[in-house]
Amino acid sequence: MDMHLSELDQHFTIPKTRKVGADRPIAWLKMGMADLLQHPGPSLTYGGIVTVVGWLMLSMVDPNGHFFATLVTGFLLLSPLAAAGIYELTSEREEGRETSFMQSLHDMGKNLSQIAFLGVILGMVAIAWERVSAILFALLYGGQVPAGTSIISALTGEYLNFTLVWVAAGFVLACFVFALSAVSIPMLADREVDSVTAMMTSLRAVAENIGTMVVWAALIVTLTAIGFATYLIGLVVIFPLLGHATWYAYKEMVE
Repeated sequence: MDMHLSELDQHFTIPKTRKVGADRPIAWLKMGMADLLQHPGPSLTYGGIVTVVGWLMLSMVDPNGHFFATLVTGFLLLSPLAAAGIYELTSEREEGRETSFMQSLHDMGKNLSQIAFLGVILGMVAIAWERVSAILFALLYGGQVPAGTSIISALTGEYLNFTLVWVAAGFVLACFVFALSAVSIPMLADREVDSVTAMMTSLRAVAENIGTMVVWAALIVTLTAIGFATYLIGLVVIFPLLGHATWYAYKEMVE
């Protein structure tokens, strides 16, 4: 479906965006893997940090409570911010400069305030989602899944209708956040623009490439699910791979 968002130009001065083919996400992953292999040390360092942070976050909550499922969602909402350093690694390589973990951290500082502002927005979204989930779970379970019941069991059977509503709400939220952040974070790492302009650019890029971005989102969800299925260990490689690939998605869709 082709969506025209030319009215955005009445309020924002944003870069032109391009339409790309639905086969491009696979190409982005291939280029991302090539980048990962070019500088595995710093890239895997980011993957390791995200994995450790994920372990710490998930270990702090009861796996039977509503907060566990919500925390997983919040982790997915906020983790793309950590990829800002990976975008810097790819940018350094494109410019022929030496790539290193410390150098990428240094380069992130050139537009850190706007990246942080976007992080605050995503953080507020994550908090709002946690509150909505808490209310929904409280209405059914008094705020806590019955003892001895796994979160999977508690979301099926007689509570399946609730699960469908909860998942649908999470899906709508995820689509919204994906549309705003698909290329905005690499754009902030690449250019000295404000976060609102970056988000509006991302929104238009996604709207003009609906089919392609559906494929891309499906690949991201699948690979991330594999990462969680391996107790986050797989994210050591999957996270930087998706980070490098997202950089190429941004470069192709934004002039």
